Amino acid sequence: MSSLKVKLGILAAGLMLSGCMQATTYEATNTTNFKPRDKELLAKIRYTNVPVAEPFRRAIVEYHRKEAPGSIVVDSDNHYLYYVLNDGRAIRYGITVGEEAMAWSGIAKIGAMTEWPAWHPTKSEIERLGVPDNPMGSRAMYLYANGKDTLFRLHGTNQPEYIGASISSGCIRLTNEDAIDLYNRVKIGTIVVVLEPHHGDSPFNSQMALQGGGSQGFPMLQ
Repeated sequence: MSSLKVKLGILAAGLMLSGCMQATTYEATNTTNFKPRDKELLAKIRYTNVPVAEPFRRAIVEYHRKEAPGSIVVDSDNHYLYYVLNDGRAIRYGITVGEEAMAWSGIAKIGAMTEWPAWHPTKSEIERLGVPDNPMGSRAMYLYANGKDTLFRLHGTNQPEYIGASISSGCIRLTNEDAIDLYNRVKIGTIVVVLEPHHGDSPFNSQMALQGGGSQGFPMLQ
């Protein structure tokens, strides 16, 4: 899929879903939680920090699954990551996910956490990604299963225009601001559930919108 098609698809999802969502509580970025280094490095970004399409902006939503508060659920099908709160709610973040052949699913725990992680790309990664800035972004949360590193990460991105798309090397990307927000909420040992392909059940189906469809009867969010 060309980058133009990806961008048009994300825009279509935004236009189609924004009219269906009601009473969604969107969360503005609280920069008071940023450290001086965050503010310094975010101010030096060389990429265009484009606005995320409305359906993929950070929001507090109703949550019907049974995961415990404080856990993370990744719905790759619909490009959402949920941080589960109390009282049937969750913070929903829009994400970029891996292409199908490069995706990972399962149950893991956060085994390590890093601020502004270093990245040492291979030649093939440079050729494939074609981006000058560190694609790990502002934060990285490393997922471990059975005591071993899965090599799967939750991390920031220097390509916010692709939030809502499936293009990454397999890791889950959030905007740098959302990565900082999530990082401040989790801890070592936080459970992360990455749903298998075609097992996502988010009420707002981004894949359907990207394919030109839509769904009705969405529940009210608050």
